Amino acid sequence: MFDRETQVVDCRHGMGLGRGGGLAQRGTLSETGRPDVIAVAMSPGRRHITKPVCEITYGMRRENIQVSVMVLNTGSGIPDSGMVSGSFGIAPEEVAQISRHKLAVIHLGNIRDHVVKKARAVLEQVEIPAIVVCQIPADFEDFAKGGIKTRLVKPKNEDIQTKGTIMDIVTGITRGETCPRDKLNELVKDVRSIMKPMQNN
Repeated sequence: MFDRETQVVDCRHGMGLGRGGGLAQRGTLSETGRPDVIAVAMSPGRRHITKPVCEITYGMRRENIQVSVMVLNTGSGIPDSGMVSGSFGIAPEEVAQISRHKLAVIHLGNIRDHVVKKARAVLEQVEIPAIVVCQIPADFEDFAKGGIKTRLVKPKNEDIQTKGTIMDIVTGITRGETCPRDKLNELVKDVRSIMKPMQNN
């Protein structure tokens, strides 16, 4: 008998497009055997490096957390921005895939306005708890001001724009750089604290 929990991972939903290597290509889904946690990453590009997502996924799996990984097909801009490089979006198929899971870990970037808008765009359509992982220092107040339900700060009822709720925030994870061990530990601790009540029900 092995001293670890075996995880079976279907490594790719489809062929990756655009930049990125291995798993971290846009429009891909790595789905684990049990739909507990899904890590959601923006599509790779010049400013959107998905390396931390691979590392945080590996870190969680090493701690016996069942994690699927989705790299969105679009996501190089911000929602409704009209940016030439492409605007952020989430397809109905991606919404359905995220919704099958109990918890989403959403990896975002280093511009507060973009982080808030992208988190809101996902949680408008997905009614599950979420942890936001980003580089920029951000708090629950920042997301609540953007109409996002959070564990500690609630928007005014008329301002609520999301079905899902941000339960925790892990900051200081830089795109394209190695994820610090203490940040992985913080994320694992947050995931376990959210998942424990669900597993007891």
